[in-house]
Amino acid sequence: MHLALALALAGALLPASSGELISYDPRVPQGARATVLSSSTAVGTHVLLHVTGLLPNRDYGAHAHVNPCGPAPADAGPHYQHVPGGATDPASANPRNEIWLDFTTDARGRGVARTLVDWRFDERRPGSVVLHEEHTHTGPGEAGTAGARLGCLTVAF
Repeated sequence: MHLALALALAGALLPASSGELISYDPRVPQGARATVLSSSTAVGTHVLLHVTGLLPNRDYGAHAHVNPCGPAPADAGPHYQHVPGGATDPASANPRNEIWLDFTTDARGRGVARTLVDWRFDERRPGSVVLHEEHTHTGPGEAGTAGARLGCLTVAF
């Protein structure tokens, strides 16, 4: 999906961040880029992720994390949770309490994901979007897990 079409589908979202992804793994090739757009409205928070330059026809997980990106994958910290709780507790680690942006790239390595949560950011905001090695799993003991951290974009939500 082209970025212009994704923007039209998303409505009036504001640019949060755009740039080259920090790559921690060859599954996020050097030069891969991401744009994150977000908007808080009366109904909640919309977030849109658009990526280019990734491996073609591949599943990726993506989530907002609490800290900005750093040189090591763990620097982004855990998933951002609107109501902080447990990292693998389904009551906290779920797409209603976190920003989940899983996607599958097309034949040209492009992907788009969009989410709407029914809450708005307050003074505590996420600092990045991290790409993971697979779509997010949910279930007992694995809520919100998506495998290794492959890449990261610092985002000014």
